Amino acid sequence: MDLEGARVLVAGATGVLGGHISRALSGKGARVVLAGRDEEALNTLAEELAGASTATFEAMDTEGCAALVRRTAEEEGGLDALVVAFGVVAFDTGSDSEDAVVEQMFQVNTLAPMAMLRAAADAVEPGGAVAAVTAVTADYPTHGMAAYSASKAALSAWLTAARADYRARRVAVLDVRAPHMDTGLATRPLAGTAPENLPEPFPVDEVVDALVRALRSDARAVAFDPRDRRLSVR
Repeated sequence: MDLEGARVLVAGATGVLGGHISRALSGKGARVVLAGRDEEALNTLAEELAGASTATFEAMDTEGCAALVRRTAEEEGGLDALVVAFGVVAFDTGSDSEDAVVEQMFQVNTLAPMAMLRAAADAVEPGGAVAAVTAVTADYPTHGMAAYSASKAALSAWLTAARADYRARRVAVLDVRAPHMDTGLATRPLAGTAPENLPEPFPVDEVVDALVRALRSDARAVAFDPRDRRLSVR
């Protein structure tokens, strides 16, 4: 898709990764709509990006997530792309609160993105795209991160299964199976403590560059091979 002038909703724009994605898309000429929980942070980023539009949402509110996409499309006169770039992590603890933590993680990492993506099926214009940042753990489930791996794998599987429905609407579907990055996510888990053997963080800018290239080429996936630490766009 052509990013020049494209109307792109970035959900999770106030996170480290979402902020980098928003800046990169704006730098390519896209009209970015910034969405997140923190209104003050959204306004600060909007000022940096020369007055980009903003919207707030709460990932625990599934219907609110879908409504965000529909409302943005109406206000912007249509949407050309949706990028979902938010999530939470927890590390396996075996504690009494584990079930509640797992439910919250699936809500934020799986159900909320799916609600947005389903709404985008009707809101995104033909020739546009939807993209979601899943994780390398969708391909390589990781010990100590079983529930997190499952939440990301579920969203990745949904994207694959739903791709034909979007194709019928001439909308590309991009699954960004990102590696561990220095976004601060691992330092604020819902539960547990990050294992000491987490791999060296991969540069955020390289993941964002791959995402932008994938959007422009209507690619299906950005994948990461942990053996040679290389991203591929395909």
